[in-house]
Amino acid sequence: MTLSVNDVKRIADLACIETSESEAQATLGQLADIFKLIETMQVVDTSSVEPMSHAQDVVQRLREDKITESDQRDLYQSVAPQTEAGLYLVPKVIE
Repeated sequence: MTLSVNDVKRIADLACIETSESEAQATLGQLADIFKLIETMQVVDTSSVEPMSHAQDVVQRLREDKITESDQRDLYQSVAPQTEAGLYLVPKVIE
């Protein structure tokens, strides 16, 4: 893909970025280098590369799913202003 200085200025205008002529020229050179790199990368045959979910071969360490604390619901609800059937009652704030 080739860009012109006018294209760079148009993109900068769309992004509400004020650019001078020299900045547009410098940006054009940088964008051209990026497009060359992309073209080089697209030439590489990746058909035999298996998709992966992470760049490194890592495994998430999981812990055993077991209860480590006792049920303290009654203790917590004993200090609440109002409870009913194991639920906290709160005043209605939205009508």
